[in-house]
Amino acid sequence: MRTQVGILGAGPAGLLLAHLLHLRGIDSVVLERQTREYIEKRVRAGLLEQGTVDLLASVGLADRLLRQRLVHHGLELLFDGVGHRIPMTELTGRELTIYAQHELIKDLVAARLGTGRPLLFEAPATDLADLGSTPVIKFVHNGQPGELHCDLIAGCDGFHGISRLSIPDGAVTAYDLEYPFAWLGILAQAPPSAEELIYSAHDDGFSLHSMRSPDITRLYLQVGLEEKLEEWPDDRIWAELRTRLARRDGFELADGPILDRGITALRSHVVDPMRYGKLFLAGDSAHIVPPTGAKGLNLAVADVSVLAAAIGEWYRTGSETGLDAYSATCLRRVWRVQHFSWWMTTTLHRIPGSDPFTRALQLSQLRYLTTSSAAATSFAEMYVGLPLSKGD
Repeated sequence: MRTQVGILGAGPAGLLLAHLLHLRGIDSVVLERQTREYIEKRVRAGLLEQGTVDLLASVGLADRLLRQRLVHHGLELLFDGVGHRIPMTELTGRELTIYAQHELIKDLVAARLGTGRPLLFEAPATDLADLGSTPVIKFVHNGQPGELHCDLIAGCDGFHGISRLSIPDGAVTAYDLEYPFAWLGILAQAPPSAEELIYSAHDDGFSLHSMRSPDITRLYLQVGLEEKLEEWPDDRIWAELRTRLARRDGFELADGPILDRGITALRSHVVDPMRYGKLFLAGDSAHIVPPTGAKGLNLAVADVSVLAAAIGEWYRTGSETGLDAYSATCLRRVWRVQHFSWWMTTTLHRIPGSDPFTRALQLSQLRYLTTSSAAATSFAEMYVGLPLSKGD
């Protein structure tokens, strides 16, 4: 097979990049190691920044999203038994969208298939060769080995994908931070108990009340790294959520059947540069952020908006200026978002083994944030998202 851009991974980064390239008249082949059913049902983040929604709308990918989304204009920080609303739209002029990632994936898959260009499921890449000159992706599909020859490779296949692992030792610097706690997340058949997100910094640990639709609630609890799902039966989960989301003036948490659950460790990870030869990393292949700030999907969208513009410039004019600047351009945003996500994570979670002094500092930060308009505006600006690059 021969194409201009070989794309590894049919997540938000890979599928959106394929669409952006298609609109520029650039051919691509997308290889995904999982089944279509798997990627369209996999529960992931569901908060989209306005810049992400605006980009999707501008390229014709937001029709269903705009009909079905939930729009938020603020969020609540809960501590000391009192909720404090941060009016995001009032402070920044921008809004937040709740739209489940697997629903976005369905939209992106449909758009890709509508172009008639290749999207191969159950096609894991087995090797990447000649990354410095004429790249080749070796893969398996329908039990048969294949080779995809291309001008460039976009590695959008996540932290455990072959893209990042194909870069020789010493060619990039990897920055890592692992957090001493995990999230127990559930998806429940229950209406949301509040109109906006609730971030709770409770003495027993962090919790988050979110939603996916008017009938589906997404909730999280901070748990220990060593804890197992079998240690958390339904009754214990709901009891702990009620404790951590409680407030002095009362709060009623709606519950219901738990549809999905899982425990996820939190980490921060950055690869610098996000390029090796003609391999360009995007999304989780290049960086991981803790989910506290809801930035992972949005950061992936920012990456591919820059990459698509750079590839378009290269094919249109022959200039490699955009390609050469790709990593530095993206990393400026990546590190800003990493800091924000780290700050939210370390401020809202109970740090295992920490002393009362650390807890007092956390509460002091939250009190300042919820009483200072300047602090609230700075927080809101980062939470709703920095403007996307205009590209070309």
